[in-house]
Amino acid sequence: MSKERLWTKDFITVSVINFFIALIFYLLIVTIASYALDTFHTSTSMAGLVSGIFIIGALIGRLITGRIIDDVGSRKILILSLLFFAIASVLYLAAINLQILIINRFLHGLTFGVATTAIGTIIAQSTPAQRMGEGISYFSMSTILATAIGPFIGIFLIEYGNFNIIFVFNLILSIFCLVMSLAVSKLDFKSLPKQHKIKKSFKDFKISNLLEFRAIPISIIMSIISFTFSGVLTFISVYAEQINLVDAAGLFFIIYAVTILVSRPFLGRLLDARGANIVIYPFLLIFAIGMFLFSQATLGITLVMAAALIGLGYGNLQSSTQTTAINMAPPDKLGLATATYFMLYDIGFGIGPYLFGLLIPFIGYRNLYSIMVMVILGVILLYFVLHGRKEEQLNI
Repeated sequence: MSKERLWTKDFITVSVINFFIALIFYLLIVTIASYALDTFHTSTSMAGLVSGIFIIGALIGRLITGRIIDDVGSRKILILSLLFFAIASVLYLAAINLQILIINRFLHGLTFGVATTAIGTIIAQSTPAQRMGEGISYFSMSTILATAIGPFIGIFLIEYGNFNIIFVFNLILSIFCLVMSLAVSKLDFKSLPKQHKIKKSFKDFKISNLLEFRAIPISIIMSIISFTFSGVLTFISVYAEQINLVDAAGLFFIIYAVTILVSRPFLGRLLDARGANIVIYPFLLIFAIGMFLFSQATLGITLVMAAALIGLGYGNLQSSTQTTAINMAPPDKLGLATATYFMLYDIGFGIGPYLFGLLIPFIGYRNLYSIMVMVILGVILLYFVLHGRKEEQLNI
């Protein structure tokens, strides 16, 4: 029997859109704290807030979207969110004080959360069920490429341009994404029965209309993992200066991305064939080893090795847990499961920069990252309790 088609027009279109909005996210997350420090002469903790408030906005955006996306339609949600995403990109140029910048960062994150939830839902709807792990693996490569290219462009533009060039560049990409979204199919891939939509009326408000409970356990795992990784992403440039490895740090996300691009297609198929445990247990351990090397790096080669191990570990955990969250939900709740996963992911990623910004002056970077190693190792046990043992029972 031939496999159902994976590379459809909509799959490719939303993957490209995801790449560019993720590129904007990663470009800004490595530059916006510097912008706040240089332009408004604020404290390190406030600069961390400027960075992290975007994720809090994204969290709220996902919370709203998870409730309405199956009723309104993922295509409509995508177009509207990208329109406001572009408007928020313009408003960076009008941020005349720190308060306005923080508000706009929140609104930008809100639109990002709505857009990425719509994108994730369209991907889940357009991917054949028996190829879900493979499809999510290929799709998430768009984010991985953005992880490498976004920080590189941001650092390059800071060095050879200025922050206004960064904001204009982001605006151009935002408009391009909006135009591309118009090419997504007008009809959603799945339509819900009328009686189901009536039950989901706003008059019948329940917490189950906001969260897909079956997706929560695996999403908690990724929330903690994203928390640990946010410290690497946000403070790597400052940490690299402190340990005199700036040149090696410039290669970090390139090595990180290449490792994931090479490994992810194989691991996506392995996840489909053998289940989550065979992927998640070893890659939690690999991520912990990579974080340990990162925390103790004194040579460039050590930092590069850490990048490869963190890419192999964290990068594949991201796609594997997302696939697992989707697989736990019934077909009519794909949007809600996607929103639930990313809401918890965002909680970890949003809290991290601000909390780490408070802790670093007291414990230092190396101690912070060493503590994160212990947190990751603790997640192995937590994964067994929340999901791993259930997966083993299903495979018996």
